[in-house]
Amino acid sequence: MNTRASRAVQAALLLSLILTACASVLPRDLLRSADRTTALSALQKDPDRYKEKLFVFGGTIVETRVTAEGSLIEALHRPVDGKGYILRARRPDGRFLALYPKNMGLLDPLIYAPGRDVTVAATFVGSRAGKIGEIETAFPLFEIKNVHLWAEMETAYPPPYPYWYYPYPYWWDSPWWPYRYPPPPYRTPPPRN
Repeated sequence: MNTRASRAVQAALLLSLILTACASVLPRDLLRSADRTTALSALQKDPDRYKEKLFVFGGTIVETRVTAEGSLIEALHRPVDGKGYILRARRPDGRFLALYPKNMGLLDPLIYAPGRDVTVAATFVGSRAGKIGEIETAFPLFEIKNVHLWAEMETAYPPPYPYWYYPYPYWWDSPWWPYRYPPPPYRTPPPRN
């Protein structure tokens, strides 16, 4: 491949990387027209002022229930940036309920499981009574227009104790290496009769 072609391929890869890195998680018209800055506490203090207003926010799912109205997500509120990405550096602002209407489909509780993150575009409907443990409270209730479920986070763990099960550089198994580890346990075949 000549240098001109390789530079063109590199430029195309860089451009695709830049464009995918800047992608928003929800449709742009929803992100532009929605409020992302109002706190949940403000909604609870003056619910009539914010009724039917569109909001975009994130949340960590506490529970998802399927009801007669549709799928109801209870989540811990998390603010988002201008593209809908959750801002983990900010503290949560309380809990909310988000209803995914029955006519739009179903959000499976096993997929929308506790601990998963979502970004939602939703209109504020009002308040609904609920419980956190044994304490009665009122949750802000939203009707979902669009939802993005984030991929599950994977945790990397160090290898467990018997280190000799994991590949090491070849010189560690050489006879001149002074620090030898015990060999892995091999199963001996059963004796033949």
